[in-house]
Amino acid sequence: MPGGRLTQQERQQIALGLADSLPYAEIARRLGRPTSTVTREVLRNGGPTAYRADLAHRATERRARRRVPASARAAESVAQSHGRDTEAVAEYAETFTTVLMASGLNKMSARVLTCLFTTDSGSLRASELAQRLQVSPASISKAIAFLESQSLVRRERDERRRDRYVVDNELFYQATIASARANDQLVETARQGVAVLGPHTPAAARLENIARFLDFISESITRAAEQARDVLHSRPE
Repeated sequence: MPGGRLTQQERQQIALGLADSLPYAEIARRLGRPTSTVTREVLRNGGPTAYRADLAHRATERRARRRVPASARAAESVAQSHGRDTEAVAEYAETFTTVLMASGLNKMSARVLTCLFTTDSGSLRASELAQRLQVSPASISKAIAFLESQSLVRRERDERRRDRYVVDNELFYQATIASARANDQLVETARQGVAVLGPHTPAAARLENIARFLDFISESITRAAEQARDVLHSRPE
């Protein structure tokens, strides 16, 4: 069934699909499963180059044996507001984490960011993150340091002088601008290569084309971010 757990045979089909370099969407279509199910399965079990059906199946069985007490702890420690379905929220958080991992974040950073995004306040202390995610404070600290370096999280002090980690709509704007600036550095470096390699050589022409392309993309991203910035601050109807 599409909503049930993956079987060992389905995992073997996923492994075969990966060996044939099929995209996740095609593997999912052949299994009659959502693409997110296949993506999550692969990323949580070694990624596309290291996925093994037998190891993935055993790992899932081990997680299932631990799931009941872990779910009980989570339900006790984090009460869901607005009448939300705790199981549905947990499933959504896992899907969101998988998508963030596919975009390049490591697993712990993705879990922390998901936790902050799905919290109504958009703000939690390190101890609260550790409790919600059932991990050590050191793991939270390492993930936060990376997210701060990428302008995806910012640090604030509450009234008791304790650090809180915040995600808000403005951070998306800042992260987008930071991405455009990173492109600017690539443009500058590529054009340095043009001068070094000689302006009339094939290698220099390649670098100049890359520079022109990235320059256009950077300018377009910055302009679009400025135009759309107000959207991030709109309120739901």
